[in-house]
Amino acid sequence: MMLSGEIFLEEGLITHLQLQDALAHQHENGGKDTIGTVLVKLGLISERDRVRCLGKQWGVQFVDLATNTPTSSELDLIPGETARRYKVVPVSHDGFRLVVAMINPLDIFAIDEIRLITGLDVEPMIATEEDVLSIIQDHYKDNVGMHDAVNKVIGDFQSGDIEISDASNEDELSVEELRELGEEAPIIRLANLIITQAINDKASDIHIEPTKDCLQVRYRIDGIMLDGMTLPKKVSAPLTSRFKIMAEMDIAEKRVPQDNRISAIVGSKEYDFRVSTLPTVNGEKIVMRVLDKANVSVGVKKLGLMNDTLTLLKKLYSRTYGILLVTGPTGSGKSTTLYSILSQICTGQTNIITIEDPVEYEVGGINQVQVNVKAGMTFAAGLRAMLRQDPDIIMVGEMRDRETATIAMEAALTGHFVLSTLHTNDAPSAATRLIDMEVEPFLIASSIIGVLAQRLVRTLCPKCKKKVSESRATFERFGFSVPIGKLELGDLSIDIPTSGPVEMYQAVGCDSCKGSGYKGRMGIHELMEITDDIRDLVLQKTPSHMIRQPAVENGMRTLQVDAACKVLLGLTSLEEVVRVLYAG
Repeated sequence: MMLSGEIFLEEGLITHLQLQDALAHQHENGGKDTIGTVLVKLGLISERDRVRCLGKQWGVQFVDLATNTPTSSELDLIPGETARRYKVVPVSHDGFRLVVAMINPLDIFAIDEIRLITGLDVEPMIATEEDVLSIIQDHYKDNVGMHDAVNKVIGDFQSGDIEISDASNEDELSVEELRELGEEAPIIRLANLIITQAINDKASDIHIEPTKDCLQVRYRIDGIMLDGMTLPKKVSAPLTSRFKIMAEMDIAEKRVPQDNRISAIVGSKEYDFRVSTLPTVNGEKIVMRVLDKANVSVGVKKLGLMNDTLTLLKKLYSRTYGILLVTGPTGSGKSTTLYSILSQICTGQTNIITIEDPVEYEVGGINQVQVNVKAGMTFAAGLRAMLRQDPDIIMVGEMRDRETATIAMEAALTGHFVLSTLHTNDAPSAATRLIDMEVEPFLIASSIIGVLAQRLVRTLCPKCKKKVSESRATFERFGFSVPIGKLELGDLSIDIPTSGPVEMYQAVGCDSCKGSGYKGRMGIHELMEITDDIRDLVLQKTPSHMIRQPAVENGMRTLQVDAACKVLLGLTSLEEVVRVLYAG
C-alpha cells in the first residue's frame, strides 16, 4: 500500500500548496519516488515524520530508536546475520513477547523466522532505516573478520604464498606481477574490509599511509583522524595495486599523483570513493573520500540551523536572482549545504546547472559540469557557456578568481539565482575577500543577497552525555556570551534566564561512540543578509570588522553565539566548539 500525501496534511506537517508542489516534482521525475520520499528530499518533512506516517497508515506503531535504545542483552536475542538480512533489531523483551523494530514490519517471512529463532511471540514496530542500520553496525560488528583478514594476509606472506623479497624491490616489480599481487584473494578481502570498516564507522576519508617500517590505515571520523590498523610493509605493493585496479588507475605509474573514482554497493547502499594517490619517500599514499550517494542532500532542516536562521535562509534562496554565498574552511560542510539548498529549489520547473571541481555527487534533475583545466574547461569558461544554456539557477563550486566572480555577479544582475562558495573565516569577511580579488565593489554590493558562514562540530553521544551546571563566567572565559531568552532548533526549545548558572552537557564516552563521547556532526552558522546599510559599507570598501556591527544589529547571530546556543541546547559541548572555533 502506497503512502498518500493526505496523511501528511492530516498530521499538519505540510500545506495543500506544498503537497501540490511535491506532486508536481514527483511527476517531473517520472514517479520513481513516493510522495513521502519527495517531501523528505524537498526538506518539507523529516525522515522520521515519513516513517511515522507510514506506520500510522499500516496500523503499526513507530519507535524512535534514538531515544528507545535496546540493551545488549535484548540485541543478543537475534543473531547478527538475521538482523542484517531483514534489517531488524529487538527493542524490548517481556515474558513471551519480543518487540522488534523493522524497516518493513509487514514482512511476514522475517517475523516467522524471528519467532522460530527466539521461540517468542513477535510484535513488529516501524523505525527509520538509518536508526536500525546504526544499531546493527554498532552491535553486530565484524571486527573478528577484519582481524582474521589481516592475519590471513600476514600468514600468506610468511608462508610464501605471496612473496616480495624486500620493500626496496617493489619498484622493480613488473606490471603483470603488480596486477597478480593485487588480485590475490586475501588482498581483495583485506581491501574490501578496509572499505567496509570505514562505512560501518561512518568515516569520511580512508588514509593508507606507508611508513619506513609498516603500512598504517587511518580513518577520519567526525573530522578527527583515528588509527585503524597497522599492516606489514610488504602489504604495501599488493594493497596499493588492488585499490589502483579498482579505481582503473595506471598501476605501473608510481612517480606522479593520480586521481579517479570507485563506485560500489556496500550493504545495499551506493557509494562513490574519490581515490587519490601521492608518491612519498616511503611509497605511495592513498586517500579515499567516502561519498554516500544516499546522503547527497540531508535536507535544509537537518543542517542544524536555528529556527529563525532557517526562516531567513529560506527567504534568501526563494529569490529569483542574486548570489547566495556559503563560506568556511575546507571540510566545513559547504557542499552539503549547497546540495541541500539545490534539492529544496529543484522542483522540475527550473533549469539548474552546476560547475564543480570535482563533481562529488551526481544529482537527478540537475545538469552538472566537471571542471577540466587541461581541456580549457575552467570555472570561468564553463560559467560563460552555462549562461548560453538558458539557466534559472547556477551553482559555481567555488569563486577562485576575479574572472569567475565577476561573471557570476553579472549573471546574478541579469536575472539568475547563483549559489557559490568562498573561503573566508566569517560572513562579513566575504565582501573584503572579493575586493582583495579585485572584484568591483559595486558588483559585490548589487549582486550578493546573503552570506552563510559555517563550521562543523561533533554532536554529543546521546547515550552517555552528562548534564552539568556551569557559571556564566565559564562561557565568558572562552569568549562566548550567554544568549538570553528562548532558543529554538527544530522541536528543541529552552528558555535561558537572565542570571544564574546554566545547564549544559559534557562528553563521557561509551561503546556506542567508541569512547570519544561524540557521535555525528552538525553545523554552527552565521547568516548575514545584505541590507542597504551593509551595501553602502561595501561600496566604501569598509573593513570586515566594521561590517560585523551593523550585521549583528540587523539580527545576525555570530558563529560564537550560535555555538553557545547549540551547547545550551545540549547538542554539543563547550570544549568541542572551542576546539573548532579557536584551534589554529
